[in-house]
Amino acid sequence: MADRAPQRIAISGASGLIGTALAGQLRDEGNEVLRFVRRPAKSNDEIQWDPKSGTVDLAKLEGVSAVIHLAGAGVGDKRWTSKYRAEILNSRLLGTTAIAQAVATVKPNAFISASAIGWYGETGNRAVTEVDKPGDDFLATVCREWEHAADLADGVRTVKIRTGLVLDPSGGALARMLPLFKFGLGGKLGNGKQWWSWITMHDQVRAIKHLLNSSISGPVNLTSPNPVTNSQFTAALARALHRPAFVQAPGFALKLALGGFSTEILGSKKVIPQALLDDGFSFDYPHVSEALTQLVQI
Repeated sequence: MADRAPQRIAISGASGLIGTALAGQLRDEGNEVLRFVRRPAKSNDEIQWDPKSGTVDLAKLEGVSAVIHLAGAGVGDKRWTSKYRAEILNSRLLGTTAIAQAVATVKPNAFISASAIGWYGETGNRAVTEVDKPGDDFLATVCREWEHAADLADGVRTVKIRTGLVLDPSGGALARMLPLFKFGLGGKLGNGKQWWSWITMHDQVRAIKHLLNSSISGPVNLTSPNPVTNSQFTAALARALHRPAFVQAPGFALKLALGGFSTEILGSKKVIPQALLDDGFSFDYPHVSEALTQLVQI
């Protein structure tokens, strides 16, 4: 995007892990970034919105070239009580509905709305692409509703980014794993045979920027073209840190500690980013060993 004319881009979830990295790069490249906030706007780069009431300050949204919607309660932030399950669903459904309806009104060139590879449910050893049907577990149901809400952005090119396990040492799953592995206490989770579909934050941001200026629409998997099993991932992380990886976290302990989210850690999702590859996107970090070696040095 560096060789393109500067764009005016609005981002929800701009203070989250992905949003922070994305907004920073877009600004560095000369673009104007507007942030959705849930309190009264205090500066010209803020747009007030209220997902619960469905209100968005449309006047501030006028003239943007793209809207990127990343906001939503983190699936791994808390135990999956029935109350938090409702929050996971409602934060996505209400927020996406409000943003998509605003997008349908102001008509930017593109609407990029977050989703997740949870769409596919449990895939086992079967590789899946964007044409595969959704699963039937809780997160698959959430993703189905989430993407359906994004379709309310009528008349605007809409991309639903099905994000995998985003690797960044400052947050997310990798940040939680690093302290254990640095002390030689890391190892495979459960039996280690489950497939993990991952992507570096670097390539995640690059892929979103690519999609801003592409003609592609519909679902797009944001994962490396080379998913790995949990055993392969943890072995690669241990090698990158020059530490052993002998300790195994048994499935029953993870279920006890993580509740429903343990199904995401122990579950298997072998996802291929076919739409991105077909659109000519090239990954800087397609292989997990090189990615982790680079990330642990940051």
